[in-house]
Amino acid sequence: MDALAAAVSSAAGLPRSAVSAAYFETEEGGVDRLRSKDPSLAMVPLAFYLAHARDLSLTPRAQVVPKGGEATETWTLVAKKGRVTSAASLSGFTIVSLAAYAPQFIRGVALRGFGSLPGDVTFVESGQILSALRRAAAGEGVAVLLDEAQTASMKTLPFAGELETVATSPSVPGILVCTVGGAGRPPDAERLVAGLLRLHETTEGRSALDMVRMSRVVPLDERAVAASRSSYAAPPKPASP
Repeated sequence: MDALAAAVSSAAGLPRSAVSAAYFETEEGGVDRLRSKDPSLAMVPLAFYLAHARDLSLTPRAQVVPKGGEATETWTLVAKKGRVTSAASLSGFTIVSLAAYAPQFIRGVALRGFGSLPGDVTFVESGQILSALRRAAAGEGVAVLLDEAQTASMKTLPFAGELETVATSPSVPGILVCTVGGAGRPPDAERLVAGLLRLHETTEGRSALDMVRMSRVVPLDERAVAASRSSYAAPPKPASP
């Protein structure tokens, strides 16, 4: 993260010590940090942005392209073969996902096209996806919502034949670069966004991006973000179990 901060500083035309960067693995840690007065930019998943745009005054400005990926993400719901034939059949299930800290994102955006999820579905945020997939393959009432990288990896599992895709999300933005705070945000935030967009143009910038498994930062797809925001604001009502 230090190398990324230094490269962004240079790309933005600021002193190399002007920018610091920190990584937070959990939603709680990220929220606490962004509520402090210091951060001017944040790179956050779409689910985090939708859940906290208002309370943290997040304004999306650009998108991250992960290494070997795209600026968009497609989420895939996986379950035991034959167990889930409709949204209603998820009654009593647990959905495990990295995005499960934002159930409204799963209901209203990722699985909106699958139908209204029953009200008794539970959501568990976890990075232990392999364990969850094993439980699903064994026939437990578990479905797993995977991002693209996890979906690709699932195909190599020895028990992959016991699982099937039951729903996929539309293509939605992945990681957003957001300014933090309203009208009073630091003026350097604009320069930092511009620097991030140029980061891939230099050797130092490409090296820093590679260290954090990114290939570049690209302009915001405002229409796609607006569509996700609209879906999130009016999620389907839960179906009766």
